[in-house]
Amino acid sequence: MLTEEAPDTRLTWLLRQPDPERVYGGENADALSERGALGSRLRWAVEFGKSTVRSGFRLERLETMETGLTLYGFLGEAPVTVDVDQLVVATGYRPDLSFLSELRLDLDPALECARALAPLIDPNIHSCGTVRPHGAAELAQPEDGFFIVGMNGYGCAPTFLPATGHEQVRSIAAHLAGDEEAARRVELELPDTGVCVSDFDAEGGTAGCCGGAVPTADACCHDDAVAKREGRSRCGCSDEAHDRTAALDA
Repeated sequence: MLTEEAPDTRLTWLLRQPDPERVYGGENADALSERGALGSRLRWAVEFGKSTVRSGFRLERLETMETGLTLYGFLGEAPVTVDVDQLVVATGYRPDLSFLSELRLDLDPALECARALAPLIDPNIHSCGTVRPHGAAELAQPEDGFFIVGMNGYGCAPTFLPATGHEQVRSIAAHLAGDEEAARRVELELPDTGVCVSDFDAEGGTAGCCGGAVPTADACCHDDAVAKREGRSRCGCSDEAHDRTAALDA
């Protein structure tokens, strides 16, 4: 970590989300151990003061100063300024499609991926690390025999995994070979992220969300995970939810 190599360095993490909890991911419960370890290192850096978090930050403008940059923005409704020597921007990427201008493409206007693929990978909707099976059918373009696969096939969506790309290519190869049954067949099993962000309805969901060490796949509400990390016995659930869970367990 930079602060270990240069102890005088002060890191400020400006986050658009109101809470960094989701960024940490599944940590020990993540099936991809290195991805989980990255989330744990982020949490450690924040909780041990190696990095200062300002969550819910909205940038309005920035100005170049003699000694660095000054960022002007808002935390909630309060205006704030942040002075930095160097700014590292991690706001994603987008594919360069300019060389495809003469081909017939049908792309989602927001994600810039195949239109049929967009609702399956939209990061504003999918937060559990699951992607519905997709292949040649979802990646097809009006240009006959043309497909965009891999990371660029996801457009601006940051949720791509190599295993997904392998499945895309397998399905497309089967389609090009004339084996439509193989092209439609699902041969993809993504690793579990160890987190779940979902709203449970009264009929289909569970009443309580306590259980397991933090964080686990069944500890799916934010208050629950935070409370257990702090050692509270009733987790973060309400008393009513906790009592219903206890009654079910009994």
